[in-house]
Amino acid sequence: MNPIMFTIFGLSIRWYSVLLLVAMALGIFLLKQEAKKFGMNWDFIFNLAFWTLIFGILGARIYYVAFNFGLYKNDLLSIFKIWEGGLAIHGGLIAGTITLFFYCKKNNANTLKIIDMALPSVIIAQAIGRWGNFFNSEAHGIATSLAKLESLHIPNFVIKGMNINGVYYHPTFLYESIWCFIGFIVLLILRRNKYLKVGSITGVYLMWYSIGRFFIEHLRTDSLMLGGFRVAQIISIILFAVGLTLIIRNKKQTKFENLYNSDKDNKIRF
Repeated sequence: MNPIMFTIFGLSIRWYSVLLLVAMALGIFLLKQEAKKFGMNWDFIFNLAFWTLIFGILGARIYYVAFNFGLYKNDLLSIFKIWEGGLAIHGGLIAGTITLFFYCKKNNANTLKIIDMALPSVIIAQAIGRWGNFFNSEAHGIATSLAKLESLHIPNFVIKGMNINGVYYHPTFLYESIWCFIGFIVLLILRRNKYLKVGSITGVYLMWYSIGRFFIEHLRTDSLMLGGFRVAQIISIILFAVGLTLIIRNKKQTKFENLYNSDKDNKIRF
């Protein structure tokens, strides 16, 4: 695939960068709509999204480079070329969550509820962002056959894009994108439950994404490694356990306790 979307005045605009911007814009829009439901202050939400995205992207890049430093040690300036790919979602989630935590504490906001509000935006952004990997011909799976890909009813343009130097590969970017999109729908449906508790969306997200990533990662050829183990699978197990703990905790609460769709805990308003 050609990673360049178009060139203007000698400047190459890459699909990867454009898709990231689209993903972030859509994510912020969806978060804004959810914030309106609780009468939350737009300045608070915008600044939260801005700083979380900035540090989330930095965290995703640092995480990726840390586990692939051999690729950059002879050309340190290439570390800053994020438009060429190389962002690790787990690094972004960790850095973004830390940023959100401190920002919410500073503004006396309910941190876990804000995370619940943001995660549908995060997972749909992940679904969109994975297509950047497609255009960069990265994050693909193990070699396979044309017949196998056709048997999975994968769109023909994706199959053609997965023919890299004469070899067909599993489009793991597509598998994860579809998994994240389904997860987005699940979270939106879950959010409509009047008895939904704060932390439940976070719990379901962590479990849902971790299950998909754990199995999809097994097909990847570019996994970040720690010893003989795939880092993404280790993190997936940890995050799944955290998500399950949140769900179990909420199950122990009374029906009307700690409700997500109550705005009594929100102190940031228009």
